[in-house]
Amino acid sequence: MANNTYDMVMSGKSDSNIRFTDFRNLILSYGFRERIKGDHYIYKRDDIIERIVIQPLGNKSKAYQVKQVRMLFEKYRL
Repeated sequence: MANNTYDMVMSGKSDSNIRFTDFRNLILSYGFRERIKGDHYIYKRDDIIERIVIQPLGNKSKAYQVKQVRMLFEKYRL
């Protein structure tokens, strides 16, 4: 499932149709540590300066946050 989710995120064709659970698992599969504060899911990795902060929108991911993660993955060639 992670590869399919990765392809969906990187294609940019269905940013508002990515399940939040799949999105979380994708980020975790790339070695990010997770911290949860309320409905904010915060991810950090030692070799990446930026933090990823996502929130669910029902059971889906927020489209603008999917785009932010895509840009980060492209920047660091993940």
